[in-house]
Amino acid sequence: YLLRPDLGRRLDEDSVAALQAWHTSGASPDVALVVGDGLSALGIQRHAVPLLAAIRAALDGPLSLSPPVLVSQARVAVADEVGEQLGARMVAMVVGERPGLSSPDSVGIYLTHAPRVGCTDAQRNCISNVRPAGQDPLTAARRLAWLVHEALRLGVTGVELKDHSGLPMVAHSPAAPDAG
Repeated sequence: YLLRPDLGRRLDEDSVAALQAWHTSGASPDVALVVGDGLSALGIQRHAVPLLAAIRAALDGPLSLSPPVLVSQARVAVADEVGEQLGARMVAMVVGERPGLSSPDSVGIYLTHAPRVGCTDAQRNCISNVRPAGQDPLTAARRLAWLVHEALRLGVTGVELKDHSGLPMVAHSPAAPDAG
């Protein structure tokens, strides 16, 4: 990634053509859904399916969602191009996060309003550490839904959109038993 920072951040020609063909066959989605392995394929393998189901349930209603677009060896910025090609109002990227010592299977969700190539990280909201031992998928999906509705109302994401959802940041684990 140091020698070729574009790798994982841009689509190849065949992928662009496939997205353009899909886009011309239907209306632009309100939210494009993108799934990428990122830095933890294990996180995506373990959590993507239940997380996408929770996201679809949380966003059920008047919003239109794209089918999930799967990108291998993905970085977050690739979602901007996917959203742009689909003409989406917003894009939500579900991506494997950098593994830590105790969380090799963590997933993040990045939300960007008006996605296009060249968006910066300051234009994204991040829901991090999504996994059963971190921020549980159902709460993360509810947080994403809150952010999507606020982003559509305000026309912004990123540093201009603060999370005032009131949802807990991490899973609540039972208290540890007394060592006594």
